[in-house]
Amino acid sequence: MKMDIKQRITENILFSAEKTTIKEAVIDALNKKASLSWATLSGADLSGADLSGANFSWADLSGANLSRANLSGADLSGADLSWATLSRATLSKANLSGAALSWADLSRATLSKANLSGANLSGADLSGADLLRITITEKEKEIILKNFKWNIIK
Repeated sequence: MKMDIKQRITENILFSAEKTTIKEAVIDALNKKASLSWATLSGADLSGADLSGANFSWADLSGANLSRANLSGADLSGADLSWATLSRATLSKANLSGAALSWADLSRATLSKANLSGANLSGADLSGADLLRITITEKEKEIILKNFKWNIIK
């Protein structure tokens, strides 16, 4: 079956492949060094996928299942991850600056050394998340400390 990954504004095709799932198409795109910046992947099941180093800047990943996915070093700047499931995902050294993470499930996710500057974390579940050495502004730090209950896993 042909799987097309489209650009979220123009709907132009960024990548196309004969695959049975969107997860296989995304992995194929990344193996072929395709940029998925601005991609439309809303609601996609990418659970458990190795997406390390991927460029998902400004992509629409709202409602996507990224549980247990490896997103180490990925560029998710400006991405829409609202309502996404990122439980137990690895986001070490990921760039999440300006990302929309409202109502995202980040429970038990590893975010060590991630850049969360300017990210919207309204209603996000950070319970049990590893937030060791994340980059945030003082304003975001105050918001996180005021609105969220989480533990740092060492």
